[in-house]
Amino acid sequence: MTGDRFSAARSVADATLYEGYVLYPYRASAKKNQVRWQFGVLAPPGFCSEDPSERSSATFQCLIDPERGAESNMYVRLRGLHMQRRIVELPSGERPGRLELGGVLHVDWDEAVDVAIDLGPLPLEGLLSRGVDRPFRLDAHSSVEELRAPDGSSAGRLLRARNPVEGRVWIGADHGRHWTATVTVEITSPSPHPWASREEALARSLIAAHVMLALDGGSFVSLLDPPAEAAEAAARCRSDGIHPVLIGDDSVVLAAPIILYDHPEIAPESPGDLYDSTEIDEILALRVLTLTDGEKAEARGTDARAAAVIDRCDSMPPEVWERLHGTLRPIDTDQVPWWEPGSDPTVDPAVDTVNIAGASVGRGASVRLRPSRRADAQDLFLKDRVATVAGVFRDVDDGVYVAVSLDDDPASAELEWQGRYLYFYPDELELL
Repeated sequence: MTGDRFSAARSVADATLYEGYVLYPYRASAKKNQVRWQFGVLAPPGFCSEDPSERSSATFQCLIDPERGAESNMYVRLRGLHMQRRIVELPSGERPGRLELGGVLHVDWDEAVDVAIDLGPLPLEGLLSRGVDRPFRLDAHSSVEELRAPDGSSAGRLLRARNPVEGRVWIGADHGRHWTATVTVEITSPSPHPWASREEALARSLIAAHVMLALDGGSFVSLLDPPAEAAEAAARCRSDGIHPVLIGDDSVVLAAPIILYDHPEIAPESPGDLYDSTEIDEILALRVLTLTDGEKAEARGTDARAAAVIDRCDSMPPEVWERLHGTLRPIDTDQVPWWEPGSDPTVDPAVDTVNIAGASVGRGASVRLRPSRRADAQDLFLKDRVATVAGVFRDVDDGVYVAVSLDDDPASAELEWQGRYLYFYPDELELL
């Protein structure tokens, strides 16, 4: 049951945390793929002491509704990528860095192995009293893949190796009007030596580290939009390097190094991973079609995930392309969206007014423009122009803006028909 709960969180994590793993054009030789592993790197503490731009730990807090969580168990999944170095070697033992066989260019490359550490079920009562501190270890591993020439003879091999990664996970909770859960992930791997390069440190790091939490019979409270009774507790929650949001229903949390809104989802039109985060699927897929056969061959030899992208784009049927081009989703007609004036009957830009120099100014008033906020270079051309007020608007923070149309602009009628106006603060207008 927990695995099913985490499936939505995993799909969102994959779409964001593989960013930078192998960017278009999906070739190891591309300049943009020379600096990789950008998000969620937890490196050995010895290396971080030499390079303060890196971190060895991440921590976050989230709220649990005690009314639905008193008898709950918590499930914790720490997930990330374990770097695996791949080297091309010839039968002679020479390591040329690349080898072309059967139209595929095999190259040296740092691959990613998906790893997960599961903890639980953890009774919340136990977390309140003493917490849980669990060490973990990702073991070293090596393998050999033989490469064959078209005639079947040995042409070389791919050597793969992973270094061990060590760390710990700590989970605790505190009482209060709402319970506060704290999760800390820390890498304890020793550095290879004080002057290690980032590439050497990455081999002993947990990359794209993120945490998923699930409650059995309980619910979490949003930190981004908490109910009034939880607002103070939510404001006290702290995150460092990893940030929790609700996924699916309120019983699952994803804490990731990329800040997301609550309840993020993968669009159903997306045909598969592109490893370019939230880049537009259609644009990336079309770009793949522009690659030459030689570039595609190198991409296929760079990484199995890149090869899957190339093959998928090459064989994508017309109906999938059509879905990628754009989708309109209906809104709930029983609920007016918050951005529509009709959502609040006390707000109506057509009749609302604002006080300017002691006078009530609303739709139809004649004003002279006195731009002073320097919000736009075009304001220089609008100074002292005469305009007519089209409406008085308020934003979600109750800021007031006045929409106007220029009296001497021949396009004003067309712009007004489209609902396009110029917007100014009240203190930038002089009533005529």
